[in-house]
Amino acid sequence: MVENSRWADILAHAILILGVALVAFPVYVAIVASTHPAGTFVRGVMPLLPGAEGWENYRTVIVEGRSRAGTPPIGGMLWNSFVMAMTIALGKIAISLLSAFAIVYFRFPFRLFFFWIIFLTLMLPVEVRIVPTFQVVADLGMLNSFAGLSIPLIASATATFLFRQFFMTVPEELMEAARVDGAGPMKFFRDILVPLSVTNIAALFVIMFIYGWNQYLWPLLITTDPDYFTIVMGIQRMARGGEQEPLWHLVMATVVMAALPPVLVILFMQRLFVKGLTETEK
Repeated sequence: MVENSRWADILAHAILILGVALVAFPVYVAIVASTHPAGTFVRGVMPLLPGAEGWENYRTVIVEGRSRAGTPPIGGMLWNSFVMAMTIALGKIAISLLSAFAIVYFRFPFRLFFFWIIFLTLMLPVEVRIVPTFQVVADLGMLNSFAGLSIPLIASATATFLFRQFFMTVPEELMEAARVDGAGPMKFFRDILVPLSVTNIAALFVIMFIYGWNQYLWPLLITTDPDYFTIVMGIQRMARGGEQEPLWHLVMATVVMAALPPVLVILFMQRLFVKGLTETEK
């Protein structure tokens, strides 16, 4: 049994290493491509070793951008994407916590009906309702603004459903004890429910941050001012290249810079993220 277990572990680790290699190889290629000059890709051969132009390529995309393609320096676009992703993630969590709290702990007419209406919005992604949403945003004067980038994407039926399911597992004795101690609904929510939900909040924050960071269609529709371009729009514009061939070394440098913030968020919140997805008891 020991021998069989050892070989099973070796096989499992070999499969995991192969899977990591398959996932990591395109990332490695992008990093390598971002360190070579433009002429390297004219030959149609992709080098697998880093070049000597890495610092210059990253300096170009961060400081200069590519004006002929209508792409400003990516520093501002990274900041726009960060503000948009943070606003969406925090807004989704705040609204979902409050809505789930109201659905679970308050008794009002048609409570379950409203919950299922919220849940049914999962079948209506942004792409389906994008025309009326754009009209509302335009009428409110929120084009070319951080509010227009973020507020229409804040509501989340998924997060509301997950928080509702978690609140339903909280023992009623906690609520009764808080009531005996004189705690009102908001104090019970703030001092008991929110601390118990930390791991769930962390897991949802990572998911929602990446969701907001990767948005492309919505920012493309409502922004015409380069000051509000996001990094995903910058990648598309730089790859399009206007009337010239795309400068792939600059495109890859932009891709690497765009991937860093989500990777850092996952690394810093990895423990809470995994715990929030796997924990079943508090």
